[in-house]
Amino acid sequence: MKIIILGAGQVGTSVAESLVSEANDITVVDYDGERLANLQERLDLRVVTGNAASPSILDRAGAADADLLIAVTQSDQTNLCACRVAKTLFNVPTRIARLRAADYEDHPQLLDDTNFAVDHSICPEQIVTDYIRKLIEFPEALQVLEFADGMVTMIAIRAFEGGLLVGKPLKTIPERLPNIDTRVAAIFRQDQAISPTGDTVIESGDEVFLIAASTHIRRVMTELRRMDKPIRRIIIAGGGNIGLRLAKAIEKNVAVKLIERDRRRAEQLAAELERTVVLRGDSTDEALLDAESIEETDMFLALTNDEEDNIMSASLAKQMGARRTLALINRKSYVDLVQGGRIDIAISPAQTSIGQLLARVRRGDVAAVHSLRRGAAEALELIAHGDAKHCKVIGRKLEELDLPDGATIAAIVRQTGKSRTEYRELVAYEVPIVEVIMAHHDTVIRADDHVIVFCTSKKLVAKVEKLFQVGWGFF
Repeated sequence: MKIIILGAGQVGTSVAESLVSEANDITVVDYDGERLANLQERLDLRVVTGNAASPSILDRAGAADADLLIAVTQSDQTNLCACRVAKTLFNVPTRIARLRAADYEDHPQLLDDTNFAVDHSICPEQIVTDYIRKLIEFPEALQVLEFADGMVTMIAIRAFEGGLLVGKPLKTIPERLPNIDTRVAAIFRQDQAISPTGDTVIESGDEVFLIAASTHIRRVMTELRRMDKPIRRIIIAGGGNIGLRLAKAIEKNVAVKLIERDRRRAEQLAAELERTVVLRGDSTDEALLDAESIEETDMFLALTNDEEDNIMSASLAKQMGARRTLALINRKSYVDLVQGGRIDIAISPAQTSIGQLLARVRRGDVAAVHSLRRGAAEALELIAHGDAKHCKVIGRKLEELDLPDGATIAAIVRQTGKSRTEYRELVAYEVPIVEVIMAHHDTVIRADDHVIVFCTSKKLVAKVEKLFQVGWGFF
């Protein structure tokens, strides 16, 4: 696939890194020639220096025969203009734009083909906000991922000495959860992937990925891991886009304090937020944290634009007694270094938000993609199409599939053919009833099933996609 990426910032670079390894023809456009040169030294791709919305620059980038344009510059206006130019002058088939302003969500007609011609829009700040909200809901988790419109949840947890997960084979889990079907999708031990079987024994320190129906996931967590107390008090360091969005989203349910260094921004935040206490100050100031009773804080979230400040403030907060800490860190190498020490969870915003972009690029019908373990692994939701004659997965038991080593089918979401009536604003809607099936060796995949696959390495994704492709004779 020939792909043009506009913008070589954190998101653009992460997308390029993910896609260039999958035999795609990548061209990156940015104003910063030095940044592009550094990117080209590391990755096998083309670069073009200039204005990403300029027709001549897009022509030099190869827009005339491009399959996909991904506009992820820092400017909404540039991204929108680039999509319009790509559609009008070059007829690029698919155009994706990063939009930071929330206004466009209220006016989707602005993005249709008669206006800015954006096929898909993403807001990384909102994606990261939603991701952190899930971690607040499940404070004992390292990652919380949803599939099939929220019907299925996958959670990553750290096994601890003395926990119910440790020292027992996985086949004993049904004994503790007799009425709930769940499974372990993957295990990482000292950064090495272990393919789980019934006889696999989890060790202390293992990173374990559990999957279950969303209605059961809380019960699963209660049985299999020591549950932390609910999050009641939160301190947010940084009142940028993510800090503001998060405070708005959670302030009605938990007590929130937000620390912002800039006086003018702090005043704006105080006027916009209803229940959040806005403090002007430095989140690395020990005296300020002490005055705000950091030792009574359930979760400290370092969300500024400065990753060094985030590391310092989150580490200080943990040292001073905060129960759980989270920091936004752009560099993947930093994430691996700090997570699990004084910082409980380190998040790379680009890696967290990249899934929605990857879902548009994957071959076949891919409903969702989640980047795991800082981009090293992936979980995909693929829709099975065709019939047993034209698709290699339909009508076959899982044990009969030619899955590559390291790829595991974890769950299936299937429509039952029945529906139920729901009322929204006094209007009746018929909603299809679906069932969540935990995958076992004798489970058979049917047409239109949503199949959730865990790949311990990104290198396996192309093989999995090929397995699900439908032969030409079906159409």
